[in-house]
Amino acid sequence: MAADLNILYIHTHDTGRYIQPYGCAVPTPNLQAFARGGVLFRQAFSCAPTCSPSRSALLTGKTPHSCGMLGLAHLGFSLPDYGQHLVQHLNRCGYQTVLCGIQHEAVDAAAIGYRTVLGEFSHRGKSGGAGAAETDLTNAQEAARYLHSVRKGPVFLSYGMFSTHRRFPQIDEPTPGQRIQPPSGLPDHPAVRADFAAYLRSAAVADRCFGIVMEALQDSAIRDRTLIIFTTDHGIPFPGMKCTLFDGGIGVSLLMDFPGNPSRGRVVDALVSHLELVPTICDLCHIEYPEGIQGVSLDPLLRGKQQTVRDEMFAEINYHVVYEPMRCLRTSRFKLIRDFGDYERGFPANCDDSPSKDLCLKNEYFKRPRDREMLFDLFFDPGERRNLARDPSYQAIRRNLNDRLRAWMQETGDPLLQGEVPRPEGAIVGDVSMISPRELG
Repeated sequence: MAADLNILYIHTHDTGRYIQPYGCAVPTPNLQAFARGGVLFRQAFSCAPTCSPSRSALLTGKTPHSCGMLGLAHLGFSLPDYGQHLVQHLNRCGYQTVLCGIQHEAVDAAAIGYRTVLGEFSHRGKSGGAGAAETDLTNAQEAARYLHSVRKGPVFLSYGMFSTHRRFPQIDEPTPGQRIQPPSGLPDHPAVRADFAAYLRSAAVADRCFGIVMEALQDSAIRDRTLIIFTTDHGIPFPGMKCTLFDGGIGVSLLMDFPGNPSRGRVVDALVSHLELVPTICDLCHIEYPEGIQGVSLDPLLRGKQQTVRDEMFAEINYHVVYEPMRCLRTSRFKLIRDFGDYERGFPANCDDSPSKDLCLKNEYFKRPRDREMLFDLFFDPGERRNLARDPSYQAIRRNLNDRLRAWMQETGDPLLQGEVPRPEGAIVGDVSMISPRELG
């Protein structure tokens, strides 16, 4: 494999695993075709169910509290040192680094260090809806033009979409979604079905954009020397998913392909984290690792040399709209979630506004008591509905997972061990009484 392997990194907002390659009735034929020819990871997880922390962890190879991204970039949070970002490492390794579309690791993309910035790249994507879809499509064409122009590498192209973030494009049907099954865990209600139908339309836009970029790559001079990665930041923007540590919040799509891939069409069931992408990129591209990364390379899985690369993964929440300090440890069988806050109920402001949320508010969804510690046996309870933290037969497992979680927090210097996680000066954080993120102004 050539040492100057190019990298095409394509990413969406808030998609989780709700695309066709994961068995969902979602119109994403381009992603389906890519999955059939590449490698699909069924048990891939984000390090955080919120935008900037998840993306920063992926692109530094460090957990959010280790890399320092504790909240949302547009609310005043940032990486203390952008030199740890993969883009700057690739710059040092001689790559032409290019951003087309959105990123969410900095307010200004210039802070990250891309050598070239194409298209429109506001994280807000023209406030969602039809405007965001238009922007994504325009940026896809811009990325396609760039790929057609490349004659030699190495190149790192990040193409980021606002889709499938809210607001979704409008549906013109008089009764949208009435023949659609809503996501698991949400009520089968007309409002939820219509809301999910709008998500499907947004996913179709993302798939169309993916197809435009992939077609351009196929016609480019660098197709046979390019590593392709498709993923998303975290789960879909529905109640009980995005900004939660349930699998619906941290479970993500991850599809890959690369020159000489011996596992085309393979589905991998091994537990993996977004932290794995930086070392995997380095191994496949034959470049040195940056300092301090906490992930492990997927190369042994991709080449069929190992069945697993990790026994556990961790995820966290610090700041979203409201401060909500939580940590989790997930193995292939069990999930432990610890709430380190002083509140007994969830925060509606940390859930994106939507028709589904309105229905939940009406039925007092966010007023339900929330346990400070949750333990789930994912074999018997994949929906994470039955908390076993007080079940006598699970106490040895509970203690073991708590010990492992605390050890990880100590090893990674988690500031939560010292009390409330400090927020940077000037960062905007909402009040716990807030209902909507829009109350921030």
